[in-house]
Amino acid sequence: MSSVNKNLSVSEGSEVASAKAFKFGIVYSEWNFEITNALKEGAVKTLLQYGAQKENIHIQSVPGSFELTLGAQYMAELSDVDAIICLGCVIQGETRHFDFICDAVAKGITDLNIKYNKPFIFGVLTPNNQQQAIDRAGGKHGNKGDEAAITAIKMLHLRNSFNH
Repeated sequence: MSSVNKNLSVSEGSEVASAKAFKFGIVYSEWNFEITNALKEGAVKTLLQYGAQKENIHIQSVPGSFELTLGAQYMAELSDVDAIICLGCVIQGETRHFDFICDAVAKGITDLNIKYNKPFIFGVLTPNNQQQAIDRAGGKHGNKGDEAAITAIKMLHLRNSFNH
């Protein structure tokens, strides 16, 4: 989704149902901490806003975005969370490192969704520069962490809609 003219913190379309009945995991990268901490804080604030209980939000950091996949897998295996929000920031550099990391993390998180049959939300910023990251972590484009939390809530309700 292009965020050129969009505030990521504004949920459009369908209503966001209550998060009260669910347990959430948040795994975030320590690399680019100024950005990822803002994403984490946005996600927590949004989950609480929609009724999640503070004690039902489990947070763990990992060294970098590459480690998000394994950190999220550990959380899925060793806790009883219903959805896991993965937050990171990989800023384009002068080498292909950016491409390899972004591709690996996107595929890894996708694979976890399928393996565990639960939502693993891709909340990894892939900006061209620091300013674009700031703009998407509480700046002029809102907070991608908010969007990730809303996505987690909506995916849990989607899953539950098939059980009725």
